[in-house]
Amino acid sequence: MARGARNLLVWLHVITSVGWMSQALGLFALMVYGTTAREPKAYAMAEMLDAQVLAQLANASAFTGIMLSALTRWGYFQYWWVMAKFVITLVQLYAGIFLLGPQLGALATGQQHASPAHLAGPALMASAIAFQGWLSIAKPWKRTPWAAAPARPPEPSAWFVGFLFAVPLLDLLLAARLGHPAPLFFALTAVTYPLWRRRLLRREARLRTS
Repeated sequence: MARGARNLLVWLHVITSVGWMSQALGLFALMVYGTTAREPKAYAMAEMLDAQVLAQLANASAFTGIMLSALTRWGYFQYWWVMAKFVITLVQLYAGIFLLGPQLGALATGQQHASPAHLAGPALMASAIAFQGWLSIAKPWKRTPWAAAPARPPEPSAWFVGFLFAVPLLDLLLAARLGHPAPLFFALTAVTYPLWRRRLLRREARLRTS
């Protein structure tokens, strides 16, 4: 990637990742306060924070991280540390959607009482994001056994880089329209770009050998 475009994408990834972690810590603080002070409003605030802020930052952080891998030599399945971040991110996203979100809703409406598991969820989320930050810096472990031969990724066009910055905003607008997080553009872009990249690299390889 062009250095300027890559730096902007890295900047957006860092900002949204730090925001995601800070919101997870905010959830943890609200859960502790709601449990110790027996204040139901704390759970309602936690539910609002999770749905309106944390979920959007999580989607943007995951998307920018995945696209940084796709647009650079790191790829999706070339290095163990990248795959570890990929798996942790997916687990966090799905746990937040199917476990944390409904549990916060039940606490906010008084259908459940807080337990240690409710406190552990946001704490584990923040810890996982911190661990992913360490992985990005240390880049431990070797290449995966099925890693392809190193190849220079195709240079993305200016319009595509601009589209990458618009994807989180488009998903945010879609979520506001539907009333719940809906990372549709995230999923479509993250799936279709690697397929296009592989096709382009294969075509370039055929041209070099012909």
